[in-house]
Amino acid sequence: MTQTLERLTRRADTMRSIRGIVRTMKTVSAINAAPYEQAARAIEAYRATVLDGLHAFIAAQGPLPPVKDVAGDRITIAFGSDHGLCGNYNEMLAEEVLRGGDAPARVICIGAQMEDALAGQGIASDPALLPPANVDGLGRLAGRLITLLDDIRGARGDAGITVSLVFMQRAEHGRQAPVTRRLLPLDPAMTGALAARPWASRSLPTFSLPPGRMLAALVRSFLFTELYLAAVEALVTENAARLARMQQAERAIDDRREELAGEMRQLRQSEITTELLDVIIGFEALKTHRGKRRGNDEPDQNG
Repeated sequence: MTQTLERLTRRADTMRSIRGIVRTMKTVSAINAAPYEQAARAIEAYRATVLDGLHAFIAAQGPLPPVKDVAGDRITIAFGSDHGLCGNYNEMLAEEVLRGGDAPARVICIGAQMEDALAGQGIASDPALLPPANVDGLGRLAGRLITLLDDIRGARGDAGITVSLVFMQRAEHGRQAPVTRRLLPLDPAMTGALAARPWASRSLPTFSLPPGRMLAALVRSFLFTELYLAAVEALVTENAARLARMQQAERAIDDRREELAGEMRQLRQSEITTELLDVIIGFEALKTHRGKRRGNDEPDQNG
């Protein structure tokens, strides 16, 4: 029984150590999410500025010509996590990649865990790119993806490409859900809405660059904002998912520690009861033994 108590004590110590690790992970997730949320607000403001630039270009040059969807290869960029302890985060994203039916012709994934989740769905992907370790790396990741897309477009010539982004996005009431966002060609609904919106100023927009170069610069800036926003949303939701899992783990550990404490109290009470019974039994046995000896030592009155 003493060995069982020692085993329970070791389990309680282990659970206390695990709880410390979980608490540390929870704190780290909460701290990491804050700068990414700030970066998300900043890139959304910059995206609005880029859209104003596109609006000005369209107001000066007229609506953009419609671009037909490419019937050939489809490219998907999936933003996942590089670390675990965030539940089924990457599995939900892998299912979103397949939501349209067949797997894309090419999948560029961000994060080693995302690569494993895609492989679990039978989706072959390019070697995983590392997600940024901090806010400063978001711009580098977006620039690297733009360079990669330029290389792919250069290899295909005039055939063009269709590119979609798959990432986890924040929703109402602290929830999150995987989304698919069109990157290339530009969404005709977006460009059509810009063309339909009247120019609010009396001064017409002007620019000094040739129209082709100006449009290319605006589109490249827009692609940068979309990729940056997808990457930062992925990091915000990843940390939020990990924080939620750590909170669940912390509650489960606390419940288990209470159960172990109850078992230890019950076991100690059983030991105390057993020891008291042993003392009582020994006392009664000794009392009985002394009574017998006293009876044997008394002289026989009939003698």
